[in-house]
Amino acid sequence: MAMPSAVPSRPCNMMRLVLASQSLSFRVYSSGSVVSCSCVSFEDSIDSFVLFLATERGLSASYQVSTRAHLERFADWAKEECGVADPKGVTLEHLTGHLASRKEGDRKKQVNGISASSLRLVVIALQVYFRWMHGRGIVPKDVADGLLAPRPEKSLPRTLNQKNVERLLEGVDVEEPLGKRDRAILELLYASGLRVSELVEATLDALRLDEAFIRVTGKGKKTRVVPVGGAACEAITSYLQHERPRLVGQKTRDHLFLSRRGTGLTTNRIRQIIKERAKLAGLDAGIYPHLMRHSFATHLLGNGADLRIIQELLGHADIATTQIYTHVDEQRLRDAHRKFHPRG
Repeated sequence: MAMPSAVPSRPCNMMRLVLASQSLSFRVYSSGSVVSCSCVSFEDSIDSFVLFLATERGLSASYQVSTRAHLERFADWAKEECGVADPKGVTLEHLTGHLASRKEGDRKKQVNGISASSLRLVVIALQVYFRWMHGRGIVPKDVADGLLAPRPEKSLPRTLNQKNVERLLEGVDVEEPLGKRDRAILELLYASGLRVSELVEATLDALRLDEAFIRVTGKGKKTRVVPVGGAACEAITSYLQHERPRLVGQKTRDHLFLSRRGTGLTTNRIRQIIKERAKLAGLDAGIYPHLMRHSFATHLLGNGADLRIIQELLGHADIATTQIYTHVDEQRLRDAHRKFHPRG
């Protein structure tokens, strides 16, 4: 498995990343403490930190990009608003001031404030960055240690009702080009509650149609086995027999679902397919892959499935993550009561 490569900064290339990493010289004392021998700029420290995320932590390119963006925005703010030229000059007050500015936005620059959940990501990026620098002696103190992340907003996940799920699935014309593939994708998402990343990484050898299950690798590289419903098995079988063979090309590997070019589908392409199919079915164009996962869990719970079973099917490490669906079901009951009870 290839290691993720570091994502370059604004004008930066990979060579600069390597040079920046090499330029951080340290002196190690017998006590084990590490002290930087020179003052390191925001730019070089961010470059080296992103290189660390890629090579030592193996984190995804998208995570590197978002973390870099948060850190570079802080660095720009610290220079412009506080006159802080390098990480050593940063204090906890600077960090909290930056977070307040991100939350409130800037009317003069026509920049809107960000939500608590987005602000939480900024806090995490700053915490990990300063912890990393302190561990390597770039800064004398971890000033982000006292930083508090805002509580995540408790918003209930959107779901489709069973009627609209049927409308979406039955709306796919399996006789048109790629119709069998798209029907199989939708059926599998709803039948098994897969994440879109798990769907695009699904392989032929992970699928056992004769036993009606699929093996997927989720967050934290954890593998789980998920049942595949009868309707989904039929749709996948039809796709494998009649459509996938025509999509196979020189670049084809063992991905279950293929593009027109014979390569594996991307997560963005899956999102596009679902939006297109929802529109053709006369549904809201705001339908997205994770909505199928939410609907899968909510419908199981509504029909009496045990919460622990749903947790296992979804691959949640913590039951608290799965419990959000109990609130969705409670909300559905309240809505029904309000609508149909004479004194609701």
